[in-house]
Amino acid sequence: MFAARVKWAGAAGLALSLFLILPVSADIYRYVDKDGVWHFTNVRNDAQYKLYIKTIRKTPSTFIKEYEGIILQASRRFEVEASLVKAIIKAESYFDHKAVSHKGAQGLMQLMPQTANAMAVENPFDPEENIFGGTRYLSLLLKRFNNDKRLAVAAYNAGPERVEACNGIPPIAETEGFVKKVMNYYRDYSSK
Repeated sequence: MFAARVKWAGAAGLALSLFLILPVSADIYRYVDKDGVWHFTNVRNDAQYKLYIKTIRKTPSTFIKEYEGIILQASRRFEVEASLVKAIIKAESYFDHKAVSHKGAQGLMQLMPQTANAMAVENPFDPEENIFGGTRYLSLLLKRFNNDKRLAVAAYNAGPERVEACNGIPPIAETEGFVKKVMNYYRDYSSK
């Protein structure tokens, strides 16, 4: 019977032990020493370490292709430009369908639980449900703010009541930054 002894090095050990549960976020290197002990690391600081696990990094364009069909269906159904939906998703979650904010917003379009309930989203981590729910909500905000994208985006972040109370974008640094980021992404996606 073969019994391997393993020495875990830094974060690589944790990453490798969680490999089947969590996505790996870095390449993993290993070597076996003269005593048969396996050494793992995510920082190749010695030539004897050889690549063991190669991380496949997805870019936003990869995710856009993955969710393109859902985004197009939702944008047509709720009459919202697909480029605006993509911009919201990129700004909110960077296309991570498992994202959870410190305030409890969930999924690709970072729906708060009460918004998800109001939009009939049962599983906010399901990309299709989340995109349809988020796009529906964005559509309602666009109608509420006479198709003013900047105000609708501000309301998406800070809530429509705050936007109405300020008669414009609320002077909240997070909201101002969010609007700027979304509008930049929107311009980028619109020009493609």
